[in-house]
Amino acid sequence: MSWVESIQKAIDYIETNLLNTSLSIEQIAKVTNSSVFHFQRTFSILTDSTVGDYIRRRRLTLAAEELINTEEKIIDLSYKYGYETPEAFTKAFRKQHGITPTDARKKKGSIQSYNRLIIQISLKGAEPMNYKIIEKDAFQIVGVKRTYNCQNGENTQKIPVFWDDVHADGTNNRLIELNNGAVNGVLGVCIVEEEQKSLGLMDYWIATNHEGDVPEGLLAYEIPPSKWVIFEVHGPMPHAMQETWKKIYSEWFPSNPYQPAGSAELEVYSNDDPSKTDYYSEIWIPIK
Repeated sequence: MSWVESIQKAIDYIETNLLNTSLSIEQIAKVTNSSVFHFQRTFSILTDSTVGDYIRRRRLTLAAEELINTEEKIIDLSYKYGYETPEAFTKAFRKQHGITPTDARKKKGSIQSYNRLIIQISLKGAEPMNYKIIEKDAFQIVGVKRTYNCQNGENTQKIPVFWDDVHADGTNNRLIELNNGAVNGVLGVCIVEEEQKSLGLMDYWIATNHEGDVPEGLLAYEIPPSKWVIFEVHGPMPHAMQETWKKIYSEWFPSNPYQPAGSAELEVYSNDDPSKTDYYSEIWIPIK
């Protein structure tokens, strides 16, 4: 089963179990035989949505359809679709649809409908992707890290804040000065340790390739030897990086005989103005 088929199978599993209020991302990820982090990451890259947001939107779409087409009581629909109180249901319903459940029942206004997802891939992109495949021995990174919960989308929300912090406190400039290894630039590194997989946790590092003693106040991590596919990214941040990730998963992996190896993935940022139209960066993915 390919990774594309795995993601679609996971979506089918979600749809079958939408009314199961104990449905968890960990359960869904097991369908794809991948960690919570890698499933959540792939899902969000392809759909521009977290798994939790998709489930919530689909439930509220079905709830709205029932309100309009049946006589089911609002309080019963609240519990049916996973809300502990009618008030919580009404708040979530209004946030998505812009109207209350009562107004929806009276057909006062329109509802915001989210349809079931079907993953579609492109085996040939309109624009070429520049990449190379290398094998590289283990190397050391030094930097700072924070741990995030992937199950609730915390990583997506808080990693940009982390970057703001390291720019504000001077850490980013310090990492630029410490860069003395073969990987040139400041790195954003996603790492999921074995003991984190069942908990849906990940470590995110802002670091640099530094050979030698670990500088005071920083942490060190050894990136294992790997076969890497390295993609060029051209354009301003964050748009160019986000678009390249999407092309990698929707175009490159489906048309090549490789899969992500599941170890540390790198975003490599050059020491230049990230808002420039020709800003250069890279994505490094370990493959098997």
